[in-house]
Amino acid sequence: MKAFQGHRLGAVEDFALEEGSAGAPGAGEILLRVEATSLGFVDALVMRGLYQAQPPLPFTPGGEIVGRIEALGAGVTGFVSGQRIASWQFGGGLAEQAIVHAASSVAVPDALDASTASALILDFLTAHYGLFDRGHYQASQSLLVTGASGGVGSAAVQLAHNCGGAVIGLASGDAKMRHIAALGADMVLDYRDPDWRKQLKVRYPAGVDRVFDPVGGPLFEACFRSLAKHGRHLVVGFASGDGIPQLPANLPLLKSGELAGVDARYLGESDPARVRAILGIIFRLAERGRIRSLVDQIFPLAEAPAAFRALGSDSRIGKIVVTP
Repeated sequence: MKAFQGHRLGAVEDFALEEGSAGAPGAGEILLRVEATSLGFVDALVMRGLYQAQPPLPFTPGGEIVGRIEALGAGVTGFVSGQRIASWQFGGGLAEQAIVHAASSVAVPDALDASTASALILDFLTAHYGLFDRGHYQASQSLLVTGASGGVGSAAVQLAHNCGGAVIGLASGDAKMRHIAALGADMVLDYRDPDWRKQLKVRYPAGVDRVFDPVGGPLFEACFRSLAKHGRHLVVGFASGDGIPQLPANLPLLKSGELAGVDARYLGESDPARVRAILGIIFRLAERGRIRSLVDQIFPLAEAPAAFRALGSDSRIGKIVVTP
């Protein structure tokens, strides 16, 4: 079995294809023949050793995994050999075989191919958990999404639009802004425009009900200031790369507003049943055409370094997928 792995965390050049064995699944585990693994912002951080948790070494990146079951470990029920399933975990997907936990795995509908399904997993899980579990978002509410052309941002746009909410997307560049509008955003603003908040206020003079923010950076305080009374700002991540932003403590007081963290990794560790339930909802929505995954490029496993380089492209719209 080939796996793209590294014996230390660092640059993509510190990882290489190596021969090895996935081993046999233990109790509660499933051995998969991997069909597709999607990569995201977190995968690059983990590979470089910059994520908040460090994986054991040697490490194989890629946690959004779809594959066919080859073997079931002791105590695993509800799955059968040959079945296509999806699973999300810390890594292991950039390989021909992977062992995943049954507790975090869910069946993939036959209508979805492996690449499509893998591109739905983490972004839509995070967006759904953030909007509805942490944000208590409702169809009557307005939602401002930063990084709306990115993976998790575009997922939030689609899910909010699907439930009937009013969605405002922040992005830059004509191509990305057209893309957000095509996903169902009611209003798209270029955050590079110094008057974007004035434009927002014309449409929403009292402010927006929710902010879904995977970007952070300089937009953080401006977005919180754009909240309506009793609004909630969902802190999803800091993709801007400008460090951790700070907020004057008087602003939540003046807004009667809230900051709420959205940590999908914690959800996976603390409530795998909820993860399975959300993934089931996401796959059913995709099967019915209510949402769609966005795949930018597909690479073979042998070109995993190129896949990680593509992941860092500013022009990328959609997921990078690796298939053995």
